[in-house]
Amino acid sequence: MTRNTPPTKIRKSDDEWRQALTPEQYRVTRQGGTERPGTGPHLDEKRAGLYRCVSCGTQLFRSEEKFESGTGWPSFTAPVGAEMVDELVDPSHGMTRTEVRCAACEAHLGHVFPDGPGPNGLRYCMNGCALDLEPDDNETT
Repeated sequence: MTRNTPPTKIRKSDDEWRQALTPEQYRVTRQGGTERPGTGPHLDEKRAGLYRCVSCGTQLFRSEEKFESGTGWPSFTAPVGAEMVDELVDPSHGMTRTEVRCAACEAHLGHVFPDGPGPNGLRYCMNGCALDLEPDDNETT
């Protein structure tokens, strides 16, 4: 993982977030919702690039870390740097999970699970609507 500078904290009012995001993005990122499996963007995305927070633009994941998990959500083995995301204990829904949030704006992104491939064995299971893809220069839309 690349070491990045911790992001600057971004604070906006609830009305500002509502104006900046679509209703689905707001529900997921600001209210801790989850998009239905198989319905969000980026699930089948194959282009190389950088995935950023849809709320604030903070860099979160590289396409090289993306893999097909079969869960219905885009999954990654690691963020671009541990300091770019916050991980919190989430005891909701009768289970204990680890919630992943953007370290800059505290947007809910998804959850991380200890059942992924690769050396760290993690699966960052993200809501596609919480991410924007910035394709690499040599990739076309």
